[in-house]
Amino acid sequence: MSESRPPFPPFDATTAALKARRAEDAWNRRDPVAVSLAYTADSQWRNRAEFFAGRPAIVEFLTRKWARELEYRLIKEVWAFTDNRIAVRFAYEWRDDSQNWFRSHGNEQWEFDAQGLMRRREASINDRPIAAADRLFLWEPWGPRPDDHPSLSELGL
Repeated sequence: MSESRPPFPPFDATTAALKARRAEDAWNRRDPVAVSLAYTADSQWRNRAEFFAGRPAIVEFLTRKWARELEYRLIKEVWAFTDNRIAVRFAYEWRDDSQNWFRSHGNEQWEFDAQGLMRRREASINDRPIAAADRLFLWEPWGPRPDDHPSLSELGL
């Protein structure tokens, strides 16, 4: 039985937005194994200055990431799409174990196989310290963003 993750390429505005929202929801659940299943077994990643490949490396990376980035909440927004590729911009808020808050801004480029699994992910990310009072991603409980929570554009980010 082959793995698949709809929607499938080629993407249009609706399916690209759905793909981005499903990715956002999965990452906000913070389950490294579940997230890794949206990627091909040999998926190629660049995250900041780290380069790695394969689901075991994805699980290790996400486990390490969410152990450091506490109270993580993410919003993604489609920037562009074509055929089997989607570009998204995103922001996420998190705190470290010393109670310092950050908002991380970034861009990702995604490439998918015919079954809708991501075979390539490239992410560029910058972190900006923020005051706790300046947080904007405040939904509770943590997990997927509620449908009525503002998007990045609506938040002016």
